[in-house]
Amino acid sequence: MDPLPQTDQDAAQELAALSAEIARHNELYHNADAPEISDADYDALVRRNAAIEAAFPHLVLSDSAARQVGAAPTGHLAKVAHARPMLSLDNAFSDEEVADFLGRVRRFLALGVDAPVALTAEPKIDGLSCSLRYENRRLVRALTRGDGAVGEDVTANVRTIADIPETLPDAAPDLFEVRGEVYMEKSAFAALNARLLAEATDPAKARQFANPRNAAAGSLRQKDAGVTATRPLRFLMHGWGETSSLPGETQAAVVAAIAGWGFPVADSFALTPTLEDALGIYRAIEAQRADLPFDIDGVVYKVDRLDWQARLGQVGRAPRWALAHKFPAERAQTTLERIDIQVGRTGKLTPVARLEAVTVGGVVVTNATLHNADEIARLGVRPGDRVVLQRAGDVIPQIVDNLTRDVAREPWAFPTHCPECGSDAVAEEGEVDIRCTGGLICPAQRVERFKHFASRGALDIEGLGATTIEAFVRDGLLHSPADIFRLKDRRADILARERWADISVDNLLAAIEAKRAPDPVRLLFGLGIRHIGIVTARDLLKRYATLPAIQTLADEIIALRQGMAPVVGETDQKFQARVDKAIAEHIGVENVGAAVGHALADFFAEPHNRALWADLLGEVSPPAFVPEVRESEVTGLTVVFTGTLETMSRDEAKAQAEALGARVAGSVSAKTGLVVAGANAGSKLKKAAELGVRVVNEQEWAQIVTAAA
Repeated sequence: MDPLPQTDQDAAQELAALSAEIARHNELYHNADAPEISDADYDALVRRNAAIEAAFPHLVLSDSAARQVGAAPTGHLAKVAHARPMLSLDNAFSDEEVADFLGRVRRFLALGVDAPVALTAEPKIDGLSCSLRYENRRLVRALTRGDGAVGEDVTANVRTIADIPETLPDAAPDLFEVRGEVYMEKSAFAALNARLLAEATDPAKARQFANPRNAAAGSLRQKDAGVTATRPLRFLMHGWGETSSLPGETQAAVVAAIAGWGFPVADSFALTPTLEDALGIYRAIEAQRADLPFDIDGVVYKVDRLDWQARLGQVGRAPRWALAHKFPAERAQTTLERIDIQVGRTGKLTPVARLEAVTVGGVVVTNATLHNADEIARLGVRPGDRVVLQRAGDVIPQIVDNLTRDVAREPWAFPTHCPECGSDAVAEEGEVDIRCTGGLICPAQRVERFKHFASRGALDIEGLGATTIEAFVRDGLLHSPADIFRLKDRRADILARERWADISVDNLLAAIEAKRAPDPVRLLFGLGIRHIGIVTARDLLKRYATLPAIQTLADEIIALRQGMAPVVGETDQKFQARVDKAIAEHIGVENVGAAVGHALADFFAEPHNRALWADLLGEVSPPAFVPEVRESEVTGLTVVFTGTLETMSRDEAKAQAEALGARVAGSVSAKTGLVVAGANAGSKLKKAAELGVRVVNEQEWAQIVTAAA
């Protein structure tokens, strides 16, 4: 791993960039079924993010990668909130990291360093996560993972899968959610592709799936369940969600009970009493990997005792009680034929390697991302080079080695101008990514920004999809977001277009009119301002409530930046750190730092962006944001724990407070709302008494937690 940033500014900038990049790859993988990077490369981004957050905990973003699960669902299927979130898993890549995981579990639970911690182990199947809800032992709903909080309703489609029972036996609880993976076996995948090819009138245009996971995802998310019924889908259970009761006190016992209800469970599922046993199962499954009927990319370990799972809880996007131990990547060699540049929604110039076709892990690959100019320089790649590809999971591989680096050939030069609009292409200070400076004048950015603005995660305008946006921008119907709301004046122009009829035009215009009073969080996110994801947009509006107030905040930051100057003897680095601190303090929103402030100021400092903003707010009237508050005795309070806690670890106490909507601080101040004092509490307890802050003991804190459950 590269060295960590040395300053708050550098760390904040990299964390913001990582958050945006990880969110983009989540969208590509979970919704578009078109990932650009390998699992290993994605995991490296997440691990880099975690390392920086550990070194700079005061800079952790509200939309941190640690809190991202999947991507907000898109498409034609109904969206339904999960009763309990469908979490992701943290990854390990070595035996040592698995040992570290067990160490963290023991420390959190305040166990001895050698205390036995039994784990279950099972293969990590590469499919589409699905939650099956049974009420009174009848299947009533099936949801995909989505973004972990909201999934897509695929109930009708799931009913066509033979592995999934319609009813549960009388012994099952009244309410039970079975969770697992919908997948397609390798042989069935090959047969499906062959059938699609045979049925195509033009073989060159035949619909072909790249791999079994894409085939399973595409089949399960069909609008017509009749199509799903023709696809050979399977289901493998690995857990559960909301329940009225549990048929056991351990992971292994509950899995056995669910298997008894008729659900398939992995043959290699095992209870492992020691670390050595768990690693032994990993080795055995890895050895069987190529012979298994389905794709897997690792082994999942889970703490067996359910009471320990409950205490461990979750951190960010993942439970503390589970871990995915990933397999090494697969590799192959091929020739790099050329390097193309793609311009993304934010103007990022991404180099893409065009490769001589090669099969890696059963998938034919012709493209691989090269990430940025630094990666090209590190690998020294040029057209004509012989390269090594690595495939970890079901994605486009990464280039990991250049076998002809020493062959005399001119180095490949990264372009200094955008290939789409000719604008300067530059890297911001402290960043490796090179971006087009053209903004909305850049055709590549304009189209992608419109797609983002109308997408499900932003304004969610039904009928204004990617193809329509591309056509409307190309033909001059759309130049700025406000033009969307002026399409009602272009009805005749739209109706005259091929494949448009009265009903489709009226449906589109009605969908647009329905967004005249949009959710302000979605609108702010939809503008695509750098570093402002959906979570950051929500955090800002919790404090500032309205979009005009956001513009005022940006103007204040602009004035603040202009009004500050270095003092005598102050280095540029210290001056910038002072500016960043002032901006973060002025914003006054926890986990929203200077990078967001600079992004807002930079956006509103551009006259064309101010004009775009004013034009848009002339067409829409977003209401003030009213946050949803989880009611509990400590919601909104700052809580401080002091002294020795006897019934739980400090990490567990902090997790409890955060789960109740409180903020945990390390010191007592006038802003402190509650102090929880354990044995031998010292100066913090004295400070609380001086300030008149309410103090409770550990038992009283437990009562607060229980009352809010």
